[in-house]
This record gives sequence, structure tokens and C-alpha cells, in this order.
Amino acid sequence: MKKFTLAVAAAASVILLAACGNSSSTTSSSDYKSEVVTKGKLTIGLEGTYKPYSYRENGKLTGFEVELGRKIADKLDLKANFVPTKWDSLIAGLGSGKFDTVLNNITPTPERKKAYLFSTPYIYSRYVLISKSGSAYKTLKDIKGKKVVDGTGTDNATVAKNAGATIVPNGDFVTSLQMIKQGRADATVNAAPSWYAYKKDNATDGLQMNVIKDSAQEPGKISALIAKKDTALQKKVNKAIAQLRKDGELKKLSVKYFGTDITK
Repeated sequence: MKKFTLAVAAAASVILLAACGNSSSTTSSSDYKSEVVTKGKLTIGLEGTYKPYSYRENGKLTGFEVELGRKIADKLDLKANFVPTKWDSLIAGLGSGKFDTVLNNITPTPERKKAYLFSTPYIYSRYVLISKSGSAYKTLKDIKGKKVVDGTGTDNATVAKNAGATIVPNGDFVTSLQMIKQGRADATVNAAPSWYAYKKDNATDGLQMNVIKDSAQEPGKISALIAKKDTALQKKVNKAIAQLRKDGELKKLSVKYFGTDITK
């Protein structure tokens, strides 16, 4: 899922604020443009290999977060500039100033919040329990002691392990479904968006899905990752997401790529 302030500069700031008694101490609406890596562009880091979030179709980058990135950039009067990057370099790239933001199905964690800013959520990724049709596995309580297939170290695996399941390591969603059908695993704890996106284009015969209640497991709040120093950019991105939500554009993108609205 970045300067030391000179004492002279601080003093000058105090004098400037005093001279402008009716000025607000909040960041002006245009300051975010001075925070971007490349003038006139919103440079966005993403993997580009995870359908339907960001992927290539006929050689062109597309997906939910790609279209979202373009719409956010448009609201900021900037041009979206996408930089496909491997996962293990995405967050580090933001820290080193390679990107302005990262849109890559990222959830805020306490550790990440210490070093980075996050936008307001644009997706609420609820967990689901997928098993063979007719099985008794419908809640987290049902998988205690059962074989659950999930990627090692993922949030999915953590949820399953905390429920007392034995983890069968495999992070590929399609392979996980096949393993369940073949009886090599009892179930998988996974993200609802992954199921909805798969179901949109594939048959799910022989499988059942049960949404895990929010009271049992809080949904992941998928948000844009932003550098700690870029507070003005964070505010503008938040405003853009709020406008897209109000206008119904966020919902339209969700239905287009997931077949349902997962933005609430």
C-alpha cells in the first residue's frame, strides 16, 4: 500500500502575516500547483497491472483508478501523468518525490499515516468470504481451523488468520477460486471489489460469496496517498473527490469497472 525551515524564513513569514491582518493562515487555492513534481501535471504512481484498478487494454492504460486520476487532475486544472511502477517501489517513489500521489488500491495504516497523507476514501473495500456453493462457510466464525487460501502477508490473510484459519499461501485471485472448486482449500477471504470485477466478466458457478459484516471486519478505505508536506494538494484532491461523488461520477466509474457501487 520528504526540510528544514530557516529561522530567517520563519521570521519573514510572521512579518508577512502581520502585515496582512485580514489574510487567512490557510493555504490558498493556487498553492497546490507549486507542490506538484512537474508544472502543469499531476504525476500519479500506480502499478498498471491490476484489473480493474489499473491495467493495459490494447496497449493503453485504463481502469478505475486511471479514469479517477484523470478526473481528479482535471478538477485541479492539471494534466494527469501516469507512471507505472512496481508495488515495492511505489510508496518509496512518493517519498523521494517521483510522484505527486499514488492511486493503487491503498488503505491507510497507522504506519503509513506517520509518513504520508491520505485523501478521503474513494472506495470502501469490504471483505467477502468465498467458498463452494452450499458450504457452511458464511461468516468469519465459520472458518476457524479451516484451510483458507490467501496471499502471504496480505490484509486478507491477516483477517483469516485472526479468525483462526490455516492459511494456504496463494495471492492470485483466479487461482484461489480454482483451488476452492478443486477442494484444495475451503474458502478465501478476499476483497469484495475483486469478486465483483471477476463476476462481471466470468461465470461463478460452483461458488458462493458472503459479505463480511462491517461489525465483524471494518472495510478498507481506499484512498490516494500523498506526500506529508503536500497539505495544499491533499485539500484539493479531497475537494475533487467530494465533487465527483456529489456529481455521481464516482458511482458511474464504480459501476463501469466493478458492476456495482462500492464508493459508499
